[in-house]
Amino acid sequence: MSEREFDYDLVIIGAGVGGHGAALHAVKCGLKTAIIEAKDMGGTCVNRGCIPSKALLAASGKVRELGDAQHLFNLGIHIDGVDFQRQAIADHAANLVNKIRGDLTNSLKRLKVDTIHGWGKVLDTQKVSVLGDDGERVISARDIMLCPGSVPFVPRGIEIDHKTVFTSDEAVKLETLPQWIAIIGSGYIGLEFSDIYTALGCEVTMIEALDTLMPGFDPEISKLAERVLIKSRDIETYSGVFATKITPGEPVNIELTDAQTKEVIDTLEVDACLVATGRVPATKNLGLENIGVETNRGFIPVNDKMEVLRDGEPVPHLWAVGDANGKMMLAHAASGQGVIAVENMCGREKTIDYRSIPAAAFTHPEISYVGLSEPAALELGEREGFEVSSVKTYFKGNSKALAEGETDGFAKVIYRKDTGELLGVHIMGIHASDLIQEAANAIAQRQSVQHLSFNVHTHPTLSEVLDEAFKRAEATI
Repeated sequence: MSEREFDYDLVIIGAGVGGHGAALHAVKCGLKTAIIEAKDMGGTCVNRGCIPSKALLAASGKVRELGDAQHLFNLGIHIDGVDFQRQAIADHAANLVNKIRGDLTNSLKRLKVDTIHGWGKVLDTQKVSVLGDDGERVISARDIMLCPGSVPFVPRGIEIDHKTVFTSDEAVKLETLPQWIAIIGSGYIGLEFSDIYTALGCEVTMIEALDTLMPGFDPEISKLAERVLIKSRDIETYSGVFATKITPGEPVNIELTDAQTKEVIDTLEVDACLVATGRVPATKNLGLENIGVETNRGFIPVNDKMEVLRDGEPVPHLWAVGDANGKMMLAHAASGQGVIAVENMCGREKTIDYRSIPAAAFTHPEISYVGLSEPAALELGEREGFEVSSVKTYFKGNSKALAEGETDGFAKVIYRKDTGELLGVHIMGIHASDLIQEAANAIAQRQSVQHLSFNVHTHPTLSEVLDEAFKRAEATI
């Protein structure tokens, strides 16, 4: 089949953030593009993840702020009380989803990307079948990109009824505010929803299977986050404990088992339970068996060019980006991967740099990080023969944070002692999610703290927390 006989240059299966980002870049590169989606345009991020949860966090954060009488008093403000309507907050999130989904759909139409509704499956490396309401048809493409995303992971023994026991898919709808809710998992999803629920008056019990809470964060960030985001709020915690059996109902019954001894140590009766135990790739029924590609725990194997691998070798014309490849399960990572894949299919060799991709939890205050945690950096240093050092600067010494009355938190900078190369930055504090981008850009360019210490920052701004950290680090080289 010659190139002109293909229906499209690129067919993308899945219209989440990864597929959308890839489609926009493909059009920019002159590729005739189609995108296949079986459910909602925008995927998890827009419909059931980043977007609605941030809307809930924004609204509940205002409730928390306005309810903190002492904080307002310190600023010279007096408020008798704060009231809110659950449904109005839920509507705020739903309306935002509709707007973003509409904007996304319109952007594809404007760029003349064909949107095909149906279930896409790979028939071979350059053919896709689409099963839609009007039957099945086959589409040919020079290249195929798989962007099917992920779904919430529900461990064995947990029964979901989508009302009293549910995942983040339902939690973002905020259909109820249970008096007492258990949250299984203390990762960023569990943390964010504990922030939402406690701000709106719910009692929370957080249950973590690993020995420490917030295991994905740098240990010093986890320690501060536990004090500020958990211990200071109406949150009870268990760590090193499995929720081995959860039965929906009124009340919800939760059986807790010690992770080490495997003995049942407690039984809880709560009003609701949010299962926030991570996500798994949505890679079933994609037709991968038709081309001999085997998944690893459901993840599609890829290299750093985003080429799908079969027995360790790239499969011609087949690419996979986003949660489905499991490299970095973040919406913006998916979008970045999509751009990298398009660049490579256009003959411009590029690879993705995961170390420079930042992440954030939009709690109050926020947490963000990029690059290596200190334990990971020390491990790398030991392996490659260099010394690692770190410095911290605190928001309580920052003029803007003091003006805002928001002084909880710090910035931690991790770097090589010999060359000064920036290895990782971890921030907890007001607007941490915005501040991290400066560090991400620096890591992308493998800049040193010596170089960064000469950058001039606006005064008075929160960015000076990083400025001070870079200067402190430079002084130790």
